[in-house]
Amino acid sequence: MKNLGMVSVRAAAVMANAGVFLLLSIGSVAQGSAPAQPASAQRNAAMEDLEQQVRELRGLVEQMRAENTESRAEMQELRKELRDTRELLAPIAGGASSGEASASAGTSAEPASAGPIASPLEERVQKLEESAQLLGSKIDEQYQTKVETAGKYRARLSGIVLMNAFRNVGASDNLDLPDFAVPPIPGATQVSFGATMRQTELGLEIFGPSVAGAKSSANVQFDFAGGFPETNNGVNFGIARLQTASLRLDWEHTSVIAGQDSLFISPLSPTSFASLATPAFAYAGNLWGWTPQIRVEHRFDLADQQTITVQGGVLDNLDWEPPFNSYDRAAQAGERTGQPAYALRTAWAKPVFDHPLSFAVAGYYGKQDWSWDRYVFAWAGLADWQIPIARRLILSGEFYRGRGVGGLGAGVGRAVLFGGSPYDSTTSIRGLDSAGGWTQLKLQLSPKLELNGTFAEDNAFAGDVRGFAIDANNFTTILGRNRGALSNLVYRPRSDLLLSAEIRRLRSFPVYESSSVTNQVNLAVGVLF
Repeated sequence: MKNLGMVSVRAAAVMANAGVFLLLSIGSVAQGSAPAQPASAQRNAAMEDLEQQVRELRGLVEQMRAENTESRAEMQELRKELRDTRELLAPIAGGASSGEASASAGTSAEPASAGPIASPLEERVQKLEESAQLLGSKIDEQYQTKVETAGKYRARLSGIVLMNAFRNVGASDNLDLPDFAVPPIPGATQVSFGATMRQTELGLEIFGPSVAGAKSSANVQFDFAGGFPETNNGVNFGIARLQTASLRLDWEHTSVIAGQDSLFISPLSPTSFASLATPAFAYAGNLWGWTPQIRVEHRFDLADQQTITVQGGVLDNLDWEPPFNSYDRAAQAGERTGQPAYALRTAWAKPVFDHPLSFAVAGYYGKQDWSWDRYVFAWAGLADWQIPIARRLILSGEFYRGRGVGGLGAGVGRAVLFGGSPYDSTTSIRGLDSAGGWTQLKLQLSPKLELNGTFAEDNAFAGDVRGFAIDANNFTTILGRNRGALSNLVYRPRSDLLLSAEIRRLRSFPVYESSSVTNQVNLAVGVLF
């Protein structure tokens, strides 16, 4: 716009000068400069002056044309830059639309005498400047919140500061994070109240360089649910615990993941902020584990936004035994076989009502050596699903059937049964058959408010339990079935703030005893970052 104004002013000046010069020349020809000269000589001189002036005028016109052509080219280039910039700033412009609308309203309210109406190009330039200012402010904000690292690659800190207050009626294995109910202690009250911050989580993600065309990244996540120190009020000083830590290489359709990660064959969990340290119903049909593994994922894109994902990997062959020593590590039954466990999962998905509609099947296999030539071949078949029934109503869940898969949390964390002492070479052994699962119905009442209801159960086969109902670790009678249900309301007034109220009920069935029940009311408030 500035170039166009300069060209217009220069053109007007040139035309004015040429007109004045031409008038003066004609006047001088008409009056004559010296009466002594003959008329022909005067006419020849006037013609030469006129031709000279015409040549100068032509030169000025050519210069004007060249400058006009250059200005047009600059205008075209400016339009292209504006178009490209608008495409780049489209996501930011959406967030700033309300501010731009207010500014436009204020501008339209000005009187007409304030100035001429801006041209479309001027309006586009003004919007570009506003978007650039907004982008600059967001860059400044990102710089202020950047996590500084020793290397040159970017890192991102995330997590949740979470407080839970709870009231229990009935006895359980764990006061704040109950997994199953137990018979009450004689003479002890069955009502308790407490609060905890140990489900607070911290995560760090690092974005590394490109390797062989793949984007590299790494992440690590901790909580404070690793136990309590033996000190006064030690329940308030939760010990930091490693949850997951993994490395990733991501190509367009293929990923390679290595590290301690959640079970990729059981990726879903019920929605609950009362239970983050262990997933909700972790011992009632929801298989889980943070297990060292190496896996490969490949995604196939089909028509109509459909995708098929194939995942396969090897896992540390764990069977849920506690460590024998707090400092030195000894091989577990699965690790004593000298080979890992194997897992495979295939999933199909497509978007429906802006939510994923998905179905998946998975398999697991691992061999266990319980010494004295006592082997158990552990296996499991799994299925999971997400079904958007309506735009605000989603059904999800998982199901499994397996044998000897206590390492995945099945059978309330038990893989095998013993007919006597596990340290006696003559004691018979049996892999525990079990089946279970969970299902959840989620109702999105509003963008900020959701209601969840979940039912879950883990059931050990009675034929396996009878006669072998001895726990491998502490020789106590094991549970034959563990059943749970919950309902919670989650409110997010802001994207980084959440409030939750949950009611949970657990009913556990020992093999030869009466069932026990525990109920918990849990209130949670958390800030995500």
